[in-house]
Parts: sequence; structure tokens; C-alpha cells
Amino acid sequence: MRTVITKDVSQFSNFKNQLLHWSNQHREVAFLDSNAYHQKYSSYDVVLAVEAFTSIKTDVKNAFQDLYQYQSQMKDWLFGYLSYDLKNDTEDLQSNNYDGLVFPDLFFFQPKKLFLIKGNQVEMQYLRMCDDEIESDFEEILSFTSSFQLPTSITIEQRISKENYLSKVSKMLEHIHRGNIYEANFCMEFFAENAHIEPLEIYQKLNAISEPPFAVYFKNDHHYLLSASPERYLRKEGNKVISQPIKGTSKRSEVTIIDEQLKVDLAQNEKERSENIMIVDLVRNDLAHTATKGSVQVEELCQIYTFKQVHQMISTIVSEVENTTSPIEILRSTFPMGSMTGAPKISAMQIIEALEETKRGLYSGAVGYFTPIGDFDFNVVIRSILYNSKSQYLSFSVGSAITSQAVPENEYEECLLKAKAMFEVLQSK
Repeated sequence: MRTVITKDVSQFSNFKNQLLHWSNQHREVAFLDSNAYHQKYSSYDVVLAVEAFTSIKTDVKNAFQDLYQYQSQMKDWLFGYLSYDLKNDTEDLQSNNYDGLVFPDLFFFQPKKLFLIKGNQVEMQYLRMCDDEIESDFEEILSFTSSFQLPTSITIEQRISKENYLSKVSKMLEHIHRGNIYEANFCMEFFAENAHIEPLEIYQKLNAISEPPFAVYFKNDHHYLLSASPERYLRKEGNKVISQPIKGTSKRSEVTIIDEQLKVDLAQNEKERSENIMIVDLVRNDLAHTATKGSVQVEELCQIYTFKQVHQMISTIVSEVENTTSPIEILRSTFPMGSMTGAPKISAMQIIEALEETKRGLYSGAVGYFTPIGDFDFNVVIRSILYNSKSQYLSFSVGSAITSQAVPENEYEECLLKAKAMFEVLQSK
């Protein structure tokens, strides 16, 4: 049981910053920020969960079953992540590529302290064992000051050279032309060894560049996720399930007329539209596994959404589920998300594994939460930096969808566009 107290907050942005910095003293932190981005489907502007009372940490074997048991028993707020390699739990697949980060494949925790912010109100939900700390914590948050502003400059290496990247994309195109797949998301890693960073400061700089709707600062002891994700993987509210895959990216211009034309060009780009529609079909098929008959609908097809750095093509697919359907089964039957795999899904994942050189881990997985009644909301872990402070290994990956119309050089340039913000925050003077 939780004690619930609501407080008014006069200066939202200042309070949000103080709350984030206050949270960092805890071993477990999940800070989810919508950055006030206008969304049809949204419950809170900011959510913060800290300090695990209970938790689950596991590898891929029986991961979804273990999560089902945990979520069923707790019936409380749970925060955590699903790594991409949980594909090996749902399908007969493997992940044998190099892993420099060594994160658990699945981690969720039940927070002792929870903050739900909407507008100028913060709802504080504390487990009864620590509810006597609510007032003192709130006063401490209001008086919290931050003092980082350290220059960051680390040497970032590219796991796959440009020449090798172009060769691998050509091999993927051969698979497409032979009919083995229609589309696959091919990714490459950038990394740094012996990297000394202040994760919270890097997260804030990364978030400020793009201000996306699914930003996350996630900390599990020495494992950090610094995410500026623009993409929702899956949300459940009541009997409704919502998926919003992104496929299609365009740069922006500071010149308004040119920027508007870039939006029009993206909307009319046949290659980008075909990529998006392929994934929409895949998502429709995934959602059908748990949907009530005839309830899978495409609510938006290939809509253009504008972010600070890029324009994106996003579709919205919805379905209805029965009250008896487990939230874990909805996730299990749709994971990993189609936007980060390809079609057909299993064949695409097999080819991805053969051509990529790094285990994806949490990259292209999902971070989010369950509510006590079994609703949930998860992002797609892209535009993100992963960091192991114990081994001082830092990693970020970028990718693009390869279809029959793909030009390897153009796909490489798209990857560099997506990597730009990460380079910017990691090499700031």
C-alpha cells in the first residue's frame, strides 16, 4: 500500500531539474520526461521512481515468464527495461556478438518512492514503510542545487568502418533481392573505453538538444541509460493497446520555407513510406495475437511529426484486448518492436545477428513502467547513450531500415545524422 500526497509546484522546470538531481543519490532511478511534447496518448508530464523495495533481474531464459510472475504478484508500480536480446526467449534465436556493456537482459524494480507530475501538481506515492519521509524529501528536493558543467571530451571509436558498413548493407540487399526479407533494421555501434563521464549531466545535455517525448534517465547501480528517444513502443490504457512505430527520417532547416518543404518531401518519399507501411503491417500482425477479433486498426498512417533536430514519419496502430489478457503476454507477443527488426521478423533478426558486430542489449529494447492495474507505457531505446561506470565502457548505436530501394551511401549518412547529438554531447569543450 502507498501513501499518496499531492503538492503544487510553482516553477515546473526548476522543480523538474531539482527532482532529477535529487534522485541521483539513489541506487535505482527511473526518470521519464515527455518534455511537454503534445501527445494524444499521455498520462503524466514527468514520472520519477527511485529506490527499489523489490526487483527482478534475469537473463533471457524464461525472462517473460519470470516477469509475468513478478508483475502478477506485486500488483504495484514497476519500472524497468526489456533488452533486445529477449528475442532469444520468444524465438529460437541467439546473440553471440560482442557485448562491452554487460547489462542484465531484463531488470524491473518496485520503487519505494514515486513522483507523478502533471501540469503544476506532483503526486508523491510512498510505500508505507517510508511515508514519514515525504515532507522531508519534498523540502530537500526544493533546496537541491546542481553543480556539474564539466567539459566532456572522450575518444569515440566506430565499430564498423564506413567501407565495411557499405559492404554489409550490400549483403543485406542481396538477402532482400533473393526474397529472404523485405526490410531489416541494420545498426552499428560507436563506443569509448576508459570513458569518464558524469551520466546525469550528459543526459541533460542530450535531452536539451532534441527534447523528445520519451526521454529517460535510468540508473541501476553502475548501469546507466541516457535516452532521448522520440519513439513509443507500446502503451496499454484499459483495454486499448497503442503502438507508434517510427520509420522515415529527414533533417531540419533553420529556414522556415525550406523546413516545410523537407516535411513535404518526407511525406511524399516513396522509399520512406514503403518502409513505414511494411512495419505497420508487421505491427498489425503482432497486435492481432492478443487483440479481440477485428479490433486492430491503423489510426494514423505515415504522419509527419517534427522534433528539434529531425522530422519523423510515425504511424499509430491500436487494438483492443480482453480484461483477462496479461500485460506481459501483450509485450511478449510484440517484442522486439518491428521498427527495430524488420519483416518477416524472425528472418530479419537472424540476418541482423549475422551482419552486426555488437550485441544490441538494451539498445533497441524498451524502457517503461507498469501501473498497479496492469496498464503500461514503454519507449524504444534509440538516440541513447549506454554507460557502465564500473568498467567505464560507453556505447551508442544507430541504424536505419534497409529495403530494396536503399542506397548504402545514403543509409550511412542517415546513421551519422542520428548519431550527431550523441557526438555533440560527448565531445563538448
